[in-house]
Amino acid sequence: MLLPHKSFVVVADGRKMLFFRNEGDAMHPNLVVERVREQENPDASEQGTDTPGRTFASNGAGRSAYEETDWHQLEEDRFAAETAELLKKRALRNDYESLVVVAPPKTLGELRKHYHKEVSGRLTAELDKDLTGHPVEQIERILAAA
Repeated sequence: MLLPHKSFVVVADGRKMLFFRNEGDAMHPNLVVERVREQENPDASEQGTDTPGRTFASNGAGRSAYEETDWHQLEEDRFAAETAELLKKRALRNDYESLVVVAPPKTLGELRKHYHKEVSGRLTAELDKDLTGHPVEQIERILAAA
């Protein structure tokens, strides 16, 4: 993937967002960190302590359990929405012309739900990979090879 000079690159998942600026050229990216944000989000088993609710059928056919709320996933979705909001604010301030978003498929889908038209208009590429735990040099290589 060719990454134009000054492109804005966001690498995110449900717990961490990394904002980079490409200070290199299109062929040789040099990603410089502009912002890093991480949040605590314990596993769902640590967040939910109650058992799922039950309902009883009025015709005596038995009972059924409600699906337990996945607090962990809800928090990851909220974090993705917050990331999209930050992208919107920066787009409206004209902080970037070209945007590349790298995120796992589930996070990418949640981000897409919240993209503002200004963000969508500047979106150059999306890559469905989880790279938040990778060193910057490796992210640069993966983007250049994509």
